[in-house]
Amino acid sequence: MKLFLGVDGGQSGTTAVIGDERGRILGTGEAGPCNHAAAGEGRAKLERAVTGSVGAACAQAGLDAAAVRFEAACFGMSGGPDDKREILAAALRVERLVVTTDAVIALAGATTTGQGIITIAGTGSIAFGRNPAGRTARAGGWGYIFGDEGGGFDIARQAARAVLRLEEGWGPPTVLLDTLLAATRSESANQMLHLFYTGEWPRSRVATLAPLVDGAAVEGDAVALGILRAAARQLAALAGAVREELWAPGAPVEIAYIGGVFQSQILLESFRALVEAQEGVRCTPPRRGPAEGALREAYRSAGLELKTLSEPPGAIK
Repeated sequence: MKLFLGVDGGQSGTTAVIGDERGRILGTGEAGPCNHAAAGEGRAKLERAVTGSVGAACAQAGLDAAAVRFEAACFGMSGGPDDKREILAAALRVERLVVTTDAVIALAGATTTGQGIITIAGTGSIAFGRNPAGRTARAGGWGYIFGDEGGGFDIARQAARAVLRLEEGWGPPTVLLDTLLAATRSESANQMLHLFYTGEWPRSRVATLAPLVDGAAVEGDAVALGILRAAARQLAALAGAVREELWAPGAPVEIAYIGGVFQSQILLESFRALVEAQEGVRCTPPRRGPAEGALREAYRSAGLELKTLSEPPGAIK
């Protein structure tokens, strides 16, 4: 039996999925984050995450992790693949190894064909697309200093700016002031701002404040509503830029979305309306997760087309 491996290596955790040559998912496993590989500590964390997640998937599949050999494996890595290939190649026995970005595997899992556009909005943001000719393009994903528009950190940053302006007397009233001060246990917006410059509040933690903006918007706060609608416009612009790069005007294209930011119904509905205003665009939730998308890319690297895969219970569909 030929075995294939897909791994989603992200900032919050690592998920591995093992499948056979017929497309049946045999086992899944999870471990800690593996988005950084620089220096000894980062390399050790990456190795632990890979061996832990793959080992757990092997155990569920009834395979000996020490002896298993994969026909092909695909790793989609948050933070980029360039510094991880050598480490991954040494950690596995695999004939074909693909190391790519998290956006590639997210798209591969999100749509039926692996074509279309995926818009990702978690802590940060990016849009990535692949058309029927196999051409790819991206927009965004440039990090919290120069990009990540519409992501969780950016939403929280805009909220922080709003409460700072209010406290200084040049911003409109908003319940976000009391909400954010309570969430950060701060007595003033100034104190809160200084917290955000400390190691106690890294950008991943700041991004966890984004749902508070959604809560305020649901209650009708005009400033919070404006922040979410602006984020939706920025995310729609990223997807639109990729569409214009890869598809002719009016050509049919599926745009999927993934990430915690889209849990906001206000933002999601605004995003969907904006992208579907373009002729030929259909906006959908992801069909499968990124780890299963990585497994699809492993099959693809071995020359197996999705139409040749069987679909028993648990198969990739």
